[in-house]
Amino acid sequence: MLRTRALAPALLLLAPLAGGCGGSASGADGPRTVTVTVGYQSKTINTVTAGTLLRSLGYFEQELAARGAKDGVTYKVDWQDYATGAPITAQMTAGKIDIGSMGDFPLLINAARGKELGQPTRLVSVTGYNLRGGLNTIVTAPGAKLESTADLRGRKVSTSVGSAADGTLVRALQRAGIDPATGVQKLNQQPSVGASALQAGSADALSQFVAWPGQLAYEGKAKALYDGAELNLPTFHGVTVRQKFAAQRAGVLDDFLRAQRKATEYLRTQPVAAAESVAKETGLPAEVVYLYNGANGIATFDPALRPELLAALKEDVPVLKDAKLVGDVDVDAFTDPAPLKRAVPEADYPVAGPARPELWLKNGEPATRTFDTPAALLKALKDAGPAAVRAAYVPDAVTGTPWFADKAVWVAEGAELRAFVTPAGAKSYVDGHAGSGARIVGFAEAEGMVS
Repeated sequence: MLRTRALAPALLLLAPLAGGCGGSASGADGPRTVTVTVGYQSKTINTVTAGTLLRSLGYFEQELAARGAKDGVTYKVDWQDYATGAPITAQMTAGKIDIGSMGDFPLLINAARGKELGQPTRLVSVTGYNLRGGLNTIVTAPGAKLESTADLRGRKVSTSVGSAADGTLVRALQRAGIDPATGVQKLNQQPSVGASALQAGSADALSQFVAWPGQLAYEGKAKALYDGAELNLPTFHGVTVRQKFAAQRAGVLDDFLRAQRKATEYLRTQPVAAAESVAKETGLPAEVVYLYNGANGIATFDPALRPELLAALKEDVPVLKDAKLVGDVDVDAFTDPAPLKRAVPEADYPVAGPARPELWLKNGEPATRTFDTPAALLKALKDAGPAAVRAAYVPDAVTGTPWFADKAVWVAEGAELRAFVTPAGAKSYVDGHAGSGARIVGFAEAEGMVS
């Protein structure tokens, strides 16, 4: 999917695709035209501040229009949409994409390939992150009898090798005492292919990144088996740029990072409107987009290159080395904080606090409603009635990962109610609180307990 936007010095113009100019100031459109090619993943929705949402808001084009008014150059943005980070890296190393966004594991491959092929790249900002790793989830079919990762031994598991979701699968299997190389039959598939394989029964489980697990759960086509946040290791997506482009077009890179910051501010202050916009652009249900990108969503958005994220990136290198996907990667050399500090000198956003239960009604309100306890959310759900509700979200009692309230696994402990993303998480809590009478209950029973 290719989209091009052209900007004359003072206004936006419609123009044909100028394929692969790669930031060049010459070509078919004339000697005073610069095409900036941006690779993004529309359905990997925690990259939206550098992709889908940014493009729809037009902030990058606005920044470039202001630049063009000063220097007399016509700037064009060529937006190229991909399903994963791998083809973005391939195009960057060919000099055909200037700026790209992708997950932490693909970023490391991007760094390695760029160095190998003489097109070095640099990590310059972050889009969305989760400090515990909750952006990746392993799911299985709704009726499957699999209850934990230990049950995956010998099973067929679909994932995208080299992705952050594959990294979650590898680490989860290791913690369950299963050799990731020999203990399961790994199917290396694109997310959409893996989702189809799960529904067809040719895969027993699917390990994928945002937003595939949430979408499948929302549609009743999967249930969560493993919450990536159980790893308690940060995961994130970020923005990478060709080093040559960054040097030749430093001002344009600054424009992109300023635009990204504006898109981040829009998402944080208008999360419902942002979710609706992304849903319209991608075809994903807005309720799924909000699960990840909402006010209490799984992802936190902040362009800052936080030290805890970079430390986690260094821990990812051995996983990719074991899979023979990269050799040594110098994360410090790959990371360049200077452009963001130059373009956006303002203070970083604070780290998000714990997620709260949240209710999205069909009444057209511009914001959702939050609650202090899961029981309070269930009471509000009961009072509103199913016909009035778009979605209800509740955080996992241990990991804090938000999930759909009606898809969560509920535990009653006396009059207190707790929710969990996975059956294993709920069972672990019940086993650890045997003397308190804690027990797993269905969603309807949990809702019936509140008054």
